[in-house]
Amino acid sequence: MNKRKIINDPVYGFITITSDLLFDLVEHPYFQRLRRIKQLGLADLVYPGALHTRFHHALGAMHLMTLTLQSLKDKGHQISDQEQEAAQAAILLHDLGHGPFSHVLENVLMPGVKHEAITLVLMQQLNQELSGRLQLAIEMFEGTYSRRFFHQMISSQLDMDRMDYLNRDSFYTGVVEGSIGADRLIKMFDLSHDELVVEEKALLSIESFLHARRLMYWQVYLHKTLLCAQAMLTQIMHRARLLSREGVTLFATPAFTKFLKEEYSLEGFQENKELLEAFNDLDDNDVWASVKAWTAHDDFVLSRLSKALLNRNLFKIAFFDNQPDANVLNQLKNELLREGIDESLMDYFLVSGLTINSGYENQRDPIRVKMKTGELLDIAEASDVPTIEALTKIVRKYYVCWTKPVSLRGW
Repeated sequence: MNKRKIINDPVYGFITITSDLLFDLVEHPYFQRLRRIKQLGLADLVYPGALHTRFHHALGAMHLMTLTLQSLKDKGHQISDQEQEAAQAAILLHDLGHGPFSHVLENVLMPGVKHEAITLVLMQQLNQELSGRLQLAIEMFEGTYSRRFFHQMISSQLDMDRMDYLNRDSFYTGVVEGSIGADRLIKMFDLSHDELVVEEKALLSIESFLHARRLMYWQVYLHKTLLCAQAMLTQIMHRARLLSREGVTLFATPAFTKFLKEEYSLEGFQENKELLEAFNDLDDNDVWASVKAWTAHDDFVLSRLSKALLNRNLFKIAFFDNQPDANVLNQLKNELLREGIDESLMDYFLVSGLTINSGYENQRDPIRVKMKTGELLDIAEASDVPTIEALTKIVRKYYVCWTKPVSLRGW
């Protein structure tokens, strides 16, 4: 069977599956599940075109990895065929552990269990099925492989993950400010002592990349309407879990029911293959089917929130530079009480939160620039553009969102 395939991608043109192993990974049910998980969750409620999936994204990230490795080899760096295939496999599988609606429900359905940890468990299961052929890919994913730059290309501030999701999310949302020059960036990558660095002539491209990422967070990932929708879905799941644990009958698929009723630790996923398979049965469709059914449920909270989300009758929102004081929350509580919301249910209809946006995390994960002299500098030192230093500032915005038709007067 011919396993060398070409996939037509709207962002990059053609993506090539270059080995039998990569083909087998794409064909596996663990990877095919990503077709049923949207990359941006509920963002299509703001940007109708944002319907692309994590399947799209993973293939795109693999494509960028292939181009980057070839560029490094063209510069004389020794990268074996085995290393190349392992790096491609690692980035292809990097999102396997995302559940329905990705980050939105991670802390509700599996509190304390990060998607990266689930990804690793799934990769280890695949490694068993494939007689150890993913061992090197797992070491690169974990960061335990001796050549550090492979892990940097999988998880860092200049990894293939970020480069693809900025390009792809910009393309599908129509937010052109998020578009980056991936081809030029890739050609500017270099290695120094097995560390991924960028050439000095890439400074402007890196600056544009960091600005694009920050803008995409404000305009897409932290968009006020999206925050409202995410808050509503989160409260729906909290209510559904509470009712399920109290023995109330709720419509849900078997896999979804399992996660609504029980709470599982990482050890549970590591030790119980049936639990891992149940997780792999979960996708966005399970959640939407349940939300549709719950619109007719007898429970006031579950039905009201489900109807509102399904029909895009979303919460209102207000932002604050500091944590909102009691006056703000009390005014909203009093208005909601007059609207018939019982005080014991208030937390479902009045939600506070915090958004954090940092364009460049120079302390945790610096981007090194290789100067023409051979010296390695942090990009904030190498650049003569003052905004790079400004991008290291962490911006925090507090918000309160609440159910309509209540208004927050005087703010």
